[in-house]
Amino acid sequence: MKAAILGNGGFGTAMALSLARAGHAVSLWGHDPVYTTAIAASRRNPRYLDGVVLPDAIRVSHDATAVLDRCELVLVAVPTQHVRGVMTQVAAVVPSTVPLVSLAKGLEQSTGRRPTEILSEVVGRPERVFALSGPSHAEEIARELPTTVVVAGTDDTALQALQVALQTKTFRVYRNRDVLGIEICGALKNVMALAAGIADGLGYGDNAKAAILTRGLVEMQRYGLACGADPRTFFGLAGVGDLAVTAFSRHGRNRAFGERIGRGETLEQALRASPKVAEGVWTSKVVVAEGARLGVEMPIATAVARVLFDGMSGQDAVRALMERDPKAEA
Repeated sequence: MKAAILGNGGFGTAMALSLARAGHAVSLWGHDPVYTTAIAASRRNPRYLDGVVLPDAIRVSHDATAVLDRCELVLVAVPTQHVRGVMTQVAAVVPSTVPLVSLAKGLEQSTGRRPTEILSEVVGRPERVFALSGPSHAEEIARELPTTVVVAGTDDTALQALQVALQTKTFRVYRNRDVLGIEICGALKNVMALAAGIADGLGYGDNAKAAILTRGLVEMQRYGLACGADPRTFFGLAGVGDLAVTAFSRHGRNRAFGERIGRGETLEQALRASPKVAEGVWTSKVVVAEGARLGVEMPIATAVARVLFDGMSGQDAVRALMERDPKAEA
C-alpha cells in the first residue's frame, strides 16, 4: 500500500517507520520546508524524535502534492489546532476514496470539534475517516518496543482492512466503532495528564497522582456519556491505557508541561520552553466550556484551566479540589 503521512512531528515520524516495517511505501510530509529538507538529507528528526534514523525507503518532502500522489492511505499527524488549515490546503489532491486516519488528540479551540469531525467537514464522506489512539509514545514505536493501539471507524469492512494494514510484529491494533468515545478519551486524557504533571511539579506524591488519574477517569467518562459515547471505551486502550502512560511516562509531553507549571513557570514561559505541542493546554479551555454547556461537573479540568489561563496557583487549585464538599464515590 502507498501511504502518506501529513506531519513530521514525533508521532508522524514514528508511524512512518512502523508502516515501512509493515512493507508499505511511505511518504512523510512536513510544513516547514527548511526543516523537512534537512530531515530528508540527514534521515534524522532531532527536534521531535532524536536518535532515530529514517531508512532511505521513506520519502520525506514538503511538497504535499507529491506526497499524496496516488496514495491509498493518509495518516493525519498534525496537531488538532492545525488539522483544518492543513487539510483545507491539500483536500483537492487527496483521492476521494482514500481512508483518512487521524492521529491527533484534542479539540479545536475555535469550534470544539474533534479531529475526525474537522476532517469530515473539509473532505466530506465521514465513513472514510478514522481515528487511531491508545498508549503509544512515538519514542517507543520508533524503537520497535511493543505497542498496542485502537483504530475506530464506522465502516466495518474498511476498519478491518485498516487494522490489518497497520499491524506489525510490535504494533498491535484493535478495532472499535466508538469514534466519539475514542476521541474524547484522547482529548481529555491530556488535560488529566497536565493535572498529574502540575502535582509532580509541586512535589506531591504517588497518592495525589493516583487520585488525579482515578477521579480524572470518572470525569472523562462523565463527559463522554453526556456526549453519547460508549462507557466501555473509557476502560480500554484509548481511555485508561492512554491516560496512564501519558501521566506517568517521562515521554508524556502534557505531563512534562504540567510539571513546568507546577514548578512556577507561567503559561507563556512553558510554551516558549516546550518545542512539542501539549494538546491538553488548549483542550482544557474548550472542554470546560463544553462541560458547562452540557451540565457536566468537571472539577479537575476546571482547575487545570484556571491554573493555565486565570492565574490560579497550583497549590490553590489542589486546595480547592481537596476542600470540596464530601460526597459518595459512585
